[in-house]
This record gives sequence, structure tokens and C-alpha cells, in this order.
Amino acid sequence: MQLWVGLGNPGAKYAANRHNIGWMALDRIAGDHGFGPWRTKFQGNLCEGTLGGEKVMLLKPETFMNLSGQSVGEAMRFYKLAATDVTVFHDELDLAPGKCRVKSGGGHAGHNGLRSMHQHIGEAYARVRLGIGHPGHKDRVAGYVLSDFAKAEQEWLDDLMRGISDGATDLARGDSARFLNAVALRTAPPRSSTTVAKAGKPPTSTDDAPTPDPAPEARSPMQRLLDKFR
Repeated sequence: MQLWVGLGNPGAKYAANRHNIGWMALDRIAGDHGFGPWRTKFQGNLCEGTLGGEKVMLLKPETFMNLSGQSVGEAMRFYKLAATDVTVFHDELDLAPGKCRVKSGGGHAGHNGLRSMHQHIGEAYARVRLGIGHPGHKDRVAGYVLSDFAKAEQEWLDDLMRGISDGATDLARGDSARFLNAVALRTAPPRSSTTVAKAGKPPTSTDDAPTPDPAPEARSPMQRLLDKFR
């Protein structure tokens, strides 16, 4: 059995925040793969299903981000799981928007949700790091992560969610490379040779400009005839 955790904050006010991208990922997986209904348990919302023959529990702690580890620790004790059975989906400032990386163990890099996880279950859990980009200055981080994704970001966000759902079965099987490949096929699909050829040279290049037709003779037939006798 595996426990997948999405980090976020409860309530409609936070639902579309960048900080809630972990919840969004779990919602997409649950909806696309026919997981059971969400129910209140372990100070959060829980549902279960099967991916690649593996039983997977999805948990969205409702303790607010800073206390996420309380909910996860409670679920782990109930199911007698180790930290290595846990995978956490979370927002990542240090990755460009739409990028995805998988990591096992390591520090929390100042992320309050991960800091709480460390306090309650240690650091041996796996993480799916979902890039949201950085606002440019540390003083802007709090407001940035607690603001909604902009309309201009919805396309890459949807592609990322689709990719995560596509690769969820591979992730459950422990094949992170195939999982990341599934994500990449959505977020950065390979271009066809035709597209590459077109992209290789700007359409406005002078090399592609058609050769202009010679200008038509502006003089009248009489003027041309008189020229012969000059």
C-alpha cells in the first residue's frame, strides 16, 4: 500500500492558489482513475483506488499547510506504513512553471508543508516537485504562493495535471523515469520534422521572400517605336 499526499490549504479561498497545486494533482488522479469517494479521515480528506496493481491512498490534509505532517503521521500509524511508502505532491518555487521532478529524501528547503512532514515522519518520503516559478524576491514569496494561478498559466497547468494523471500508474510501480516521460509528453511534446523545418528559419527571412516580378513596361508602344529611330 502507498500513501500519496497532496499539500495545500482547506477552503474555497485557497482552492486555486499556487500553494494548492498538490491538491489539484490528487484531484486529477482521483477523477481520471476512478478512485472511491473522498471521505473525512485523519484530519483530512481521503480516498482510495488502484494504480498498476498497487493500492494507493490519496490524502489531502486539512490542517493547513504548516501542520500537514500531523494528518500524514496519523494515517501512517493507522495503516502501519513507513515513510518510504509516502509520496508528497507539492509546489516548488525553485522549478520553472510547469516543470516536474521526483526526489526521495533530502531537506525541506524552507517549505512549511515539508517542514511539518519532516517533524512528524522524518525525511525519507518521496516528493513530486511541481514547479510554480519564483516571484523574484523572497519578500514576495508568501503573497505569491497564496495567490491564484493567472489565466495565462491555465494552459501549462492543465497540461501538467494531464501528464501527472497519465503517468500515475508508472509512479505507483516505482518507475519515476516513465512517469516523468509521461509528464513531458504533455508539457513539452516533441515537434514534428515539418514543424522543426518551419521553425528553423523565421517566416520573415529575406531568404524565403519570393523574387519580385519585373516591373511592366511603362512606355506606350508609340514611345518604344520612336526609340528605335533615335
